[in-house]
Amino acid sequence: MQLISPQITISNLPTLSPFHQPIRRPHFSFSIPHNKCSPVTASAVVKGSGFLSAIGRTMEEEEYRKARAEVNRKGLGLEGYSIEGLSIGGHETCVIVPELKTAFDVGRCPSRAVQQNFVFITHAHLDHIGGLPMYVATRGLYSLRPPTVVVPPCIKEDVERLFDIHRAMGQVQLNFDLVALDVGETYEMRNDLVVRPFKTHHVIPSQGYVIYSVRKKLKKQYMHLKGKQIEKLKKSGVEITDAILCPEVAFTGDTMSDFFLDPRSADALRAKVLITEATFLDESVSVEHAREHGHTHLFEIIEHAQWIRNKAIVLTHFSSRYDVEDIRQAQSKLQSKVSAKVVALTEGFKSKYS
Repeated sequence: MQLISPQITISNLPTLSPFHQPIRRPHFSFSIPHNKCSPVTASAVVKGSGFLSAIGRTMEEEEYRKARAEVNRKGLGLEGYSIEGLSIGGHETCVIVPELKTAFDVGRCPSRAVQQNFVFITHAHLDHIGGLPMYVATRGLYSLRPPTVVVPPCIKEDVERLFDIHRAMGQVQLNFDLVALDVGETYEMRNDLVVRPFKTHHVIPSQGYVIYSVRKKLKKQYMHLKGKQIEKLKKSGVEITDAILCPEVAFTGDTMSDFFLDPRSADALRAKVLITEATFLDESVSVEHAREHGHTHLFEIIEHAQWIRNKAIVLTHFSSRYDVEDIRQAQSKLQSKVSAKVVALTEGFKSKYS
């Protein structure tokens, strides 16, 4: 793996503290037809036949079943990629793309992250980087090859010191390849995959990442040639193709919405899949509050919807004040504004029916 040339073609945070809405059960009311001979009350029907109470239970259980199915779903299949993991604002973020052997941030090191060969750290808050020593140590425990951890250059020395402390305390090796990758630089993950950071806007230094597939395209000056002529040039050592980078998956990490308007972030908005934070979802928290704490409000994503060219959007990093039903409602709001398929990563969130 190597760095290659870029020329290739917070105050108090009550909204982020552990908090859930109180459990609310749906209330069902029924209109009961009256009989001339014997007026019947709703309570009499419920107590007598049990028919309407059974309907109520069935309806409630169906809502509960749907909510639990949403909570328990482990991965989202989008554009040929499985997106899975946990992302709860202020608690833990680790988003995994198994097809790319990649984890974006590492959270508290969920077990699924250990199998990924690459970890891309967006910033140094503990809910995004806290599990990094455990990730490296667990891969060593299972005799997996040392992973590659990519970080913003400004935190590289601190990460090195952190691991030196753990090596001294635990008397272990903790082998991994630490790469400092800055905005504008390109890192080769494998022959057909590279990654580039893009600038994001959090309360501490941060960056997002775009992973590109690399495809070869015959140079224009050779397109008129026949197969044998092209093969002869190739054997003679002439470079007959250009490298074309196609943005596949983009991950923002924690950020304000400013990246939507930054021309240098254009590839993030045209990747097949955009994984973006949406910490706040409704009028209970203002856009100003979101920006003050370095986060994005759903209303801002809707405002900037015209710039979105992705085929799929994965919303993440919701405040723990929300439940699955709140998130699903927000998802629907954005879906009505964009052509991309909108999904939400809800693992770890509760349903109001649970």
